[in-house]
Amino acid sequence: MEGEYKKTCLHASHVALGAQMSPFAGFDMPIQYRGITEEHLAVRNRVGMFDVSHMGEIFVSGPDAEKYVNHIFTNDVRGYGSGKILYGMMLYPNGGVVDDLLVYREFEPDHFLLVVNAANIDKDYGWMLQHREGFNVTIDNASDKWGQIAVQGPDSEKVVTEVLGLGKASSLTFYEYVETEWRGRRMILSRTGYTGEDGFELYAATDDTQEIWDMLLKAGVEPCGLGCRDTLRFEAGLPLYGDELSADVTPVEAGLGMFCKFDKDEFIGKEALVAQKTSGPSKKLVGIGIADRAIPRHGYPVELEDGTQVGEVTTGYHSISLDRSICMAYIDAAYSALGTALWIHIRKKTFPGQVVKKRFYQTNYKK
Repeated sequence: MEGEYKKTCLHASHVALGAQMSPFAGFDMPIQYRGITEEHLAVRNRVGMFDVSHMGEIFVSGPDAEKYVNHIFTNDVRGYGSGKILYGMMLYPNGGVVDDLLVYREFEPDHFLLVVNAANIDKDYGWMLQHREGFNVTIDNASDKWGQIAVQGPDSEKVVTEVLGLGKASSLTFYEYVETEWRGRRMILSRTGYTGEDGFELYAATDDTQEIWDMLLKAGVEPCGLGCRDTLRFEAGLPLYGDELSADVTPVEAGLGMFCKFDKDEFIGKEALVAQKTSGPSKKLVGIGIADRAIPRHGYPVELEDGTQVGEVTTGYHSISLDRSICMAYIDAAYSALGTALWIHIRKKTFPGQVVKKRFYQTNYKK
């Protein structure tokens, strides 16, 4: 398997720690170390760290950089100063999602960093190149040059400032970042998170990333795998490309319309979204609470009491933090109101539930 999948700069460390490794997004990645439950609770209650060096970093620069990014991105980067981060999507003309991503407005004029999902790096880069005609921009896929560690949990600020000496972290609020240095080389320090907890992302050169990881490990920070990263983001109601987002769904259907700025003159996919908002989407992403400990999985049918299928599960777990079975699902819009009774078909049985808010867990970001 090792010859078939890429390795992050921290791969040897994961193996040395005895992590359970598995393919993800073309990389051989750690799924868990001590266990998903232990790692999940470490992030919720203290602090944990994730190797997210598989994520993509694509830089856009040039005189038309702002105009170009606004053309391919649903959110609006105009009017924001440097040090701000925006969440949004790149869309196909029919409104389907190419990818969801973060855009960092850099401290240099006309410079942006786009952080994209690991499984979509090549696709996103190709899409960006395809749509740069008419724009005076340079697009640099620098994904292989950067490592990234996410430090997450209520103690994350203390760890980042005291263990790593990055005092600038305390000045950041949610969706802000700062340019700094590590051993004289460029580092990007941001405060976003994908767990529902306060947290930071440390972007650095690959060998610097190894040093940072070792320092955090020595200080007792819990190494966490992608298993609990999924349980954490799911409880916080955050989407995952390939589950809640794909070429077959739109931001309107996913409940992410607030990240699409319709007052912009244009962006790829805008016309399709406007039409869908006007007519109303035929399906919606909802949360469902289940009156049983049975675990719904991706692809399981969502039904009415009479067995009529009205949707399909995207992600489901028995929540570690809440001790209840919950899922997200796309269902016919007619049945998406809070409190609507629905049934989940799990193997050969059906289990009753009802529509609830997708944010199952109360998030703890530093606003």
